[in-house]
Amino acid sequence: MTETKTIAILGAGTMGNGIAHVCARSGFNVLLYDINQTALYRGLDTIRTNFAREVAKQKLTQQQSDDARSRIALTTKLDDLAPASLAIEAATERFEIKSAVFRDLDRILAPEAILATNTSSISITKIAAQTKRPEQVIGMHFFNPVPVMKLVEVIRGLQTSAATFDTVFSLAQELDKTPVDVNDAAGFISNRVLMPMINEAIYAVMEGVATPEAVDQVFVLGMAHPMGPLTLADFIGLDVCADIMRVLAEGLGSPKYNPCPLLVRMVDAGWLGRKSGRGFYTYPAK
Repeated sequence: MTETKTIAILGAGTMGNGIAHVCARSGFNVLLYDINQTALYRGLDTIRTNFAREVAKQKLTQQQSDDARSRIALTTKLDDLAPASLAIEAATERFEIKSAVFRDLDRILAPEAILATNTSSISITKIAAQTKRPEQVIGMHFFNPVPVMKLVEVIRGLQTSAATFDTVFSLAQELDKTPVDVNDAAGFISNRVLMPMINEAIYAVMEGVATPEAVDQVFVLGMAHPMGPLTLADFIGLDVCADIMRVLAEGLGSPKYNPCPLLVRMVDAGWLGRKSGRGFYTYPAK
């Protein structure tokens, strides 16, 4: 594999701009792509805010922040990503969207380039099969907020080569992250365990066992979680939680992973959590 110097990030949303932030902070040139120009500017504003926060906390100097920011270029044109030796896709958690992105990347990037996905649950093997370089496709699952959270699940698809895995594992360490070796299975480690817990917490509310506040209090006070499962669900996005549960149900072949009916109704109502202003809790308008 060629040395990674330029990294393409596809998607300027919460995860994409966070990944762009840590890549630029670690000295890599970043090509940040989004189909929507407004989303790109919004993502860049978030990056600026997060760099300013790191300067205020003396984690970076102002010069380091300015240098990192200068390494990020914005584009709405996929062909501009051609110089990248590694691409990290952070698009919507839907297979049809990701498969289209990977077919485009396979066409545009050099044959030796690695294609990574930040998917939180979709099969790496299935995504890799959309390309002509399945041995160079891998999962690189970051956690929100990306500039703060240390974990990266590095997920091997069935076809992923040892060289690709070693390159991406080392890259995660260069980004000041702690990579964990994971094999391809629905939900990987994190969401296979976390999402059924969240789903069961929603069942507890639907069945009248307790209020959302009471459920969260049990986990915060009794199990030392930093936030309860329903607060966390609102933070992740209830639509994302429902999508991941459906991936688990399909991938693991068990109805126990079906999203709770209350979760489905809330998503249908547009109550998606923090990003919509209402989920299990209400949030002030931004």
